[in-house]
Amino acid sequence: MFFGTSLNSYLNSLRIDTVFLAGLSTSGCVRATALDTMQHGFIPIVVEDAVGDRDPAIHHANLFDMQQKMAEMWSLARTQEFLGRLTAPSTDG
Repeated sequence: MFFGTSLNSYLNSLRIDTVFLAGLSTSGCVRATALDTMQHGFIPIVVEDAVGDRDPAIHHANLFDMQQKMAEMWSLARTQEFLGRLTAPSTDG
């Protein structure tokens, strides 16, 4: 995700501190991206309902391991609620 790209600079220029992750495969690309995200100083959040792997046991083991070491795990519903609050119009006078 970060190697050979300007993504780190771009996210920093926007003052982004959190990256939501979705995709395939949990044990490969998702895990590597979570690690890269953390190592670049961002908070990785894996959207559990939006990742998968060929083997359910490997998938769940990697989710558990990532949560213990490098990333937060959020449901799709929690993610949508959070992002909805960011884009909702303010009701403050």
